[in-house]
Amino acid sequence: MRMSEGEAPAGLTISEKILGFLLIFFGAIFFYYTMQTPTIRDSGFIFFPIFGIGLIVLGIFMVLAKAE
Repeated sequence: MRMSEGEAPAGLTISEKILGFLLIFFGAIFFYYTMQTPTIRDSGFIFFPIFGIGLIVLGIFMVLAKAE
């Protein structure tokens, strides 16, 4: 059984979606705990929330992207 030229393997597509959901999950946890921890608020108030939001955006992109 051959796949057509434009079709991605099923395992690759599934692993891409799972990785996307994991990135969304860890980004949300990272963002949440940054806002809840007062000591982090002083030193890395800008960097850490932006990093968490970046992980969430990257995860959403991976979930919505179509593997080719």
